[in-house]
Amino acid sequence: MSAKNIDPEQAKNTLDGDSGAVYIDVRTEQEFQNGHVPKSVNIPVVWPDPATRQMKPNPDFVKTVSGQFGKDKKIIVGCQAGGRSQLAANLLDQEGFQDVSNMQGGFGGARDPMGRVVTPGWAQLGFPVETGQ
Repeated sequence: MSAKNIDPEQAKNTLDGDSGAVYIDVRTEQEFQNGHVPKSVNIPVVWPDPATRQMKPNPDFVKTVSGQFGKDKKIIVGCQAGGRSQLAANLLDQEGFQDVSNMQGGFGGARDPMGRVVTPGWAQLGFPVETGQ
């Protein structure tokens, strides 16, 4: 089994239509507080290393998800543009989670090297947004 790729519209339809589905926002806490999908859970898959100022993997990501959700839970993972959530989806898939989807375009949209949006994100599509914890 491997994680599915879905777009923000499919994610919204799933979240609206399936009360058992959960959205895990894998961005940093600061990114999450600035705006996120309503009712989402924030579990960063990577975070900034103060010593190097580079992003480093969260070694407890899978353990944290496993502690909160069963392997049969319908999970949608999302980040800012789709890269970190792809990593998170792959980690969960390898851990045996059975229904994982990566929301391509993420919250803010995927952009090409020129800064043009190539895959609109949740916020660009005008979907509801929450701020804070």
